[in-house]
Amino acid sequence: MKGFAVTIQNLLKQPGVDYGDVRVVHIVEENIVIKNGKIEDIRREENLGFGIRVMINGAWGFASSSNLTIVSADKAIKNAVAAAKAASLTGIKTEFHKEEAYIEKYVAPFEKDPFHIGVEEKIKLLLKLDELLKDKHVIKRHSHLNFKRLHQVFASTEGSVIEQEFIDSGGGISVITMKNGEIQTRSFSNYGRRGFEFIEELDLVQKAQQIKEQGIQLLYAPLCPEGTMDVILDTDQMALQIHESIGHALELDRVLGYEASYAGTSFATLDKLDSFQYGSEIMNVYQDTTYPGGLGTFAFDDEGVRAKKEVLIQEGILRGYLSSRDTAPHIGRKSSGASRAQDWSRIPIVRMTNINLEPGVSSLEEMIQETKEGIFLQTNKSWSIDDKRLNFQFGTEIGWLIKNGKIKGLCKNPVYTGITPQFWRSLVKIGNRNEFKMWGILNCGKGEPGQTMRVGHGSPPCKFKNIKVFPGK
Repeated sequence: MKGFAVTIQNLLKQPGVDYGDVRVVHIVEENIVIKNGKIEDIRREENLGFGIRVMINGAWGFASSSNLTIVSADKAIKNAVAAAKAASLTGIKTEFHKEEAYIEKYVAPFEKDPFHIGVEEKIKLLLKLDELLKDKHVIKRHSHLNFKRLHQVFASTEGSVIEQEFIDSGGGISVITMKNGEIQTRSFSNYGRRGFEFIEELDLVQKAQQIKEQGIQLLYAPLCPEGTMDVILDTDQMALQIHESIGHALELDRVLGYEASYAGTSFATLDKLDSFQYGSEIMNVYQDTTYPGGLGTFAFDDEGVRAKKEVLIQEGILRGYLSSRDTAPHIGRKSSGASRAQDWSRIPIVRMTNINLEPGVSSLEEMIQETKEGIFLQTNKSWSIDDKRLNFQFGTEIGWLIKNGKIKGLCKNPVYTGITPQFWRSLVKIGNRNEFKMWGILNCGKGEPGQTMRVGHGSPPCKFKNIKVFPGK
């Protein structure tokens, strides 16, 4: 792979090409699903190819192929050059900042290679989980494991040759329970850029009993009350809240209107940079591609920009955006290192990496004790947000009612709603570092043609004041 990438790198150094790069990408992914005691899906897929970008007169051209031969490389370069020349006829020139050249290799750390563990052992674990999920109230049991290995070589006409290898591991369980025609769902899953040790640390056997019991309890629980009250979000729901109302809103290509026809735009427009009160003064949010084990962790992004921790929101003020080498010049900066592609067949675009909320000094116990009337919410069930990332409505699988500083019991079908800046300005408590947890999301979609990206979000539990809550269906 590396030799082929270097060969293309040299072929790209030709008259008329202002800049060029190549990514050679090899992906192996394994997915195992057990549903109601039977294997529903078991497959290992392999994907190998290369993608080439060139810039000519301020315009991009891209071409790709799954055939790693010099003949295919020559053809792809010609196609990319032709596309760039055609795009340049619009007269619109893209500014693209230079980047230092790197010759490096990075292997994300892991302890146990999941691809060296037999499929039989993995199925045995899933069947054990399936057995633990059984109950007369449970009408559907689901358990799964997912593993991915990615090997990539990036080479550019600037002189970079960067090799990176990652392993992702994850899995989860879920139940659907029913009583008298009513259906409830309870689930748990998580994913990280680590080996099989991550699965062991999830302790899915213990989680299975808890998930089953809560799924049954929800059938007998009262509906979520309607009203304005304090809301405490657990770390898994905070991950979704950050993803939808911060991560997507701060993608600079969306802000500039590049995603308007597909994924929408953003209320966080350029005039708000360095002045807009996005949230309360205790709120600090970072893009952190260096955070250990996150699905957005790497050494370099797909444009050869070194990983970094970069402020997005500081003391509640909007301070930055997720950016690439051709979007960052619009705000007079260099790339935040957030340009990523799904695989070799897609061009890199601005994507989330690890978007994390910095821990505070409170604790979940203190948040509950200080709440006169409120609700503690966990695990996203449904979500809706407008195309400017402003008005949202999120439902969770489960809620715990709080009265006079104590948990009073479960409630079902909780939904909360808000307007992004008003909601984040109502943030009054952030959990401490011991309660910070990283969550992985496998299916963040964006771009035309569409790309699915893996991203990470870390947060402690958080408390918000005076939030509208009501029962969903």
